[in-house]
Parts: sequence; C-alpha cells; structure tokens
Amino acid sequence: MMDRTTRPLIIIGAFAGSLLVGLVLMLWVLGGLGNVAAPAAIGGPFQLTDQSGRTVTEKNLQGRPTLIFFGYTHCPDVCPTALFEISEVLRALGKDAERVNAYFISVDPERDTSKDMKDYLSSFDPNLKGLTGNPDQIAKVISAYRVYARKVPLKDGDYTMDHTALIYLMDREGKFVSPFNLKQTPEKAAADLRHYL
Repeated sequence: MMDRTTRPLIIIGAFAGSLLVGLVLMLWVLGGLGNVAAPAAIGGPFQLTDQSGRTVTEKNLQGRPTLIFFGYTHCPDVCPTALFEISEVLRALGKDAERVNAYFISVDPERDTSKDMKDYLSSFDPNLKGLTGNPDQIAKVISAYRVYARKVPLKDGDYTMDHTALIYLMDREGKFVSPFNLKQTPEKAAADLRHYL
C-alpha cells in the first residue's frame, strides 16, 4: 500500500509524462521532430489586383513588414472585426503606418470585385488594401499561404465561406514570421510591429 507522500509523486510523474508525450506528438504532427526549427513554408509568388485596379505581387511585400488577412466582403462578423483591429493598429502606428503593408485578400473571387473591395474597405484605415483576382489566382495564393477556405451553401441558394482567420505577419523580405497577435491593445500591437520596420 502506498503512503501519503508516494501517491502525489506518482500522480505528478504521470501528468508530466502525459505532457511530454503530447508535446512529442504535437511536434511530430507539425512536421516531424527533425524539422521543428525549420521556418514554415508559408507564402510565395502571386499576382492579384487591389481595390484601385493596380497589380500587386509578392514583390510588393519586400522592403516593409506586411500584415495579411484572408476573408471576404460578405463575412458577417470575423472579417469586419479583424479589419477593424488591424485599422486600430495602423492608427496607433501614426506616420509609421505608411511603412507597413496591410492586405485584405479575398477568398471569394466570385463576389469580391475590385469595386466591391473598394466600397467595403472605405470603412477602415486607408492604408489597408484589398486584393482580389480570378478563381485561379485566388486558389494559388490560398495554397501558397496554406489558407483553409471552403464555400458553404445556404438554404436560400446563397453561400457563405469558412476560412482561416489568422493575421499573417511577413518580414521585410516577404517571409512569414508568425501569426500576428491582435489580442492586445492597439498600442502594444503597434510596438510589436515596429520591431520589423
């Protein structure tokens, strides 16, 4: 029979062991234990059109840090909330906002024309640019950024979109850094972003 001091040690040991097994499994799922330190292969060549009709490619990301959010103009809640939060960060940056790229890339090319993007983004910070394209162009950028996007039919014949809701932070070379944390004050998020200027 175990005494009172041995039992808690066994429970703590079992808990620590299960945490270790969970961590090893998570690392394996994320790409294998041998590749944990390797940078994520997120990003790549693309060619889209902004809300003013100008062509934007991956080369436009170079020279400035970039925030990218994938969504669509008919999104009822997640997209406007994220774009509002990005706008607040850009506002907190002041003049430095002009030294940052901020892109809203459509996952709904059937409905999101350049004009739709322009109208939609008029409610947000003017430094925030909307990008769209034809279905093949959108499919290519979605694949390059490992974005999940799926059309979900509605009963009335319309549809909505399920999609990844991360804000991607890219460095001045256009390489993925990490998801950008907007769950903090705009001032703190702006200070974090300034490290990449």
